[in-house]
Amino acid sequence: MANAIVLVLYYSAGGAVRRMAERIAEGAERVPGAQARIRTVPRVSSGFDGEISSIPENGPPYCENRDLEECAALALGSPTRFGNMAAPMKAFLDDTGPLWLKGALAGKPASVFTATGSLHGGQETTLISMMLPLLHHGMLIVGLPYTYAELNATRTGGTPYGASHFAGIADDQPLSEHERALCVAQGRRLAEVALKLRR
Repeated sequence: MANAIVLVLYYSAGGAVRRMAERIAEGAERVPGAQARIRTVPRVSSGFDGEISSIPENGPPYCENRDLEECAALALGSPTRFGNMAAPMKAFLDDTGPLWLKGALAGKPASVFTATGSLHGGQETTLISMMLPLLHHGMLIVGLPYTYAELNATRTGGTPYGASHFAGIADDQPLSEHERALCVAQGRRLAEVALKLRR
């Protein structure tokens, strides 16, 4: 049987969410039988700043509906925008109607992750905002239980709703030890659930 693809899909403006995505992918790859696939989404153009290239200048490729159809699990990440997911991620999800119509994501496990500029900058509401379209798709939400000691010990990011990171106003704070551990744990847990559901 082919490896279960864990799609790690994110939007990152300053790099913090990208760094989280890499740790989540690392966690998924630690599970035998799982394979991480990292994808991103393009920024939203105002129409006045030129056309957006169909291929990113650097980093992972843009996500296509095919990636969502082929995955066994999805980790979805976005920075916070006023307590909500960023517009590029929302715009991408708004275009997944054809997948919803055929139930392509129903029954697949999913998790969410975010980074904020301030310590209490809407991490949990952002995570919940990303869960809503996933629930409409029929996905099964996988959180981070308090059996992970880092969740109780963290003084930076980390929630039971999903991994989070306090990036600082300048987006220059590195992932803390606990934040890194929780990202890896989330990727690993998501991959394990995906493999159990395939049996």
